[in-house]
Amino acid sequence: MYLCPLCQNPLSLHENHYQCLNNHSFDVAREGYVNLLPVQQKNSKDPGDNKDMMLARRQFLQAGWYQPLADAVCNLLQPLQVQQLLDLGCGEGYYTAQIASALPTAQIQGVDISKSAIKFAAKAAKHIKFCVASAYQLPFANHSFDAIVRIYAPSKVEELQRLLKTAGHLITVTPGPQHLVEIKQAVYDSVRLHDDNVADVAGFTHQSRQRLQFKLNFSHSADVLALVQMVPLAWKFSALQKQQFADSLPQISIDFLLDVYQRN
Repeated sequence: MYLCPLCQNPLSLHENHYQCLNNHSFDVAREGYVNLLPVQQKNSKDPGDNKDMMLARRQFLQAGWYQPLADAVCNLLQPLQVQQLLDLGCGEGYYTAQIASALPTAQIQGVDISKSAIKFAAKAAKHIKFCVASAYQLPFANHSFDAIVRIYAPSKVEELQRLLKTAGHLITVTPGPQHLVEIKQAVYDSVRLHDDNVADVAGFTHQSRQRLQFKLNFSHSADVLALVQMVPLAWKFSALQKQQFADSLPQISIDFLLDVYQRN
């Protein structure tokens, strides 16, 4: 159930808009999503990843380069008997759609602060509910979900505790030490590797960790450009440096840490 982001009362769907008891109203967009991010919760005019980053990520993911990660997340979810799932920070919905295919009986909800990303997600997957909202003030009722998937997304632990049912599961994906190390080496004199300590999430018990490592071998510079453009390291390159790096067709290390937590 959606909650009104202004007064936290339940929202009811009336034809093409959601409305609460205080008559706050939120229209369903043509693509099927609802924007539940009021202006006072925005930290910029257009929060979230910019359109260039989003389009680059969409191009890269749709080409299948991170399919092993999508498969690994789905394999972790399938034994959990999930009926209600939230993809937190779902972006343009690449992983959300694959999770929905792997869990055909579950109700899947995707949320992201980027309106342009959610617009793409909703247009591509009409059977999934998507909304624009802040990860720190999520517009869902208490204990709404059996599982939350958080791939690289920021979050607030109090919101994770509030939204998950007792014994519900949180699955996180974070970068491992060797992740994209070749891109870092291209822009830094001294490379700092990602930490691989298991994060302590208050109110949750850590159940398992899977480390997923593989190499990306490119044949086309456009795929390298898409990868660089979709990560924050893109800002460290000039346009010429970016093109030169892509033209070299580097082999790129991928290193993901997948952690499963259970709510106490």
